[in-house]
Amino acid sequence: MSQSVLFDAPGPRARRRIMVGNILGVLFILGVLAVIVNGLAEKGQFDAAKWDPFVEGRTWEYFMLPGLLETLKAAGVAIVTSIVFGLVFGLGRLSSVKAISWVAGVIVEFFRAVPVLLMMIFFYQFLSKSTPVPSSDVPFVAVVLALTLYNGSVIAELVRSGVFGLPKGQREAGLAIGLTRSQSLRIVEVPQALVAMLPALLSQFVVILKDSALGTFIGYTELLGYARRLASGEGNILPALLVTAAIFIILNMILTFVAQRLSRRLGARAGTLLRAEDAVEPEGVPAPAK
Repeated sequence: MSQSVLFDAPGPRARRRIMVGNILGVLFILGVLAVIVNGLAEKGQFDAAKWDPFVEGRTWEYFMLPGLLETLKAAGVAIVTSIVFGLVFGLGRLSSVKAISWVAGVIVEFFRAVPVLLMMIFFYQFLSKSTPVPSSDVPFVAVVLALTLYNGSVIAELVRSGVFGLPKGQREAGLAIGLTRSQSLRIVEVPQALVAMLPALLSQFVVILKDSALGTFIGYTELLGYARRLASGEGNILPALLVTAAIFIILNMILTFVAQRLSRRLGARAGTLLRAEDAVEPEGVPAPAK
């Protein structure tokens, strides 16, 4: 008979209390949702006329698709630059040189602690007044810089934790065949850590995609900004936001699907390599004559 280590299993009376509490909580949430939906319905937010613009080609041609392209552009560039930033500073934190490790650690911890929106506002103001960046490009550059620094710092921590999570024998094997510590990191440890941390890396890509919507607060017209423009003209803010949310959900589902396929493929490839290594003849044992 198994027993819980942290707490005793609830008895019949406690289970009834928990069940009653769960039922009351669900009923309360449903009641709040019913009040909200009823209020929106009374204001006509669910009328068919509010949804008609989304079955018209001009809505997608001039609002939703251009906004989607801007979102994908900012997120795509930020994903690439975040990976580069994360690898560079992740390796920096793993460096055997104390000065490099310390500087990389300070930079990573600083940008992890600063909110993304605050960085966007800062870079927007800085680039607008102190750099030769064209004014039309300032919002895009500010969004990409903020997303890169924040998410790149998180990826750097993923790299560091992924390498620390590997068996010690990986580094010892690399050193045993004549690699230096930095070569062992680049050739042996980091590639394996990237495969192991792929689910967490995917989650960070989703964060980048969603956080790109914060650019609307500094004038970057991405999907949410275009949806707000459409809603201001049509008076259908709720349908516009719901359609925008549905598009983000679909994008995240696609990204998840691609990452899962990639993870399975990399896992299968790693298994094939391990089986091939196991099949290699031990050193000193002559191969059978042909």
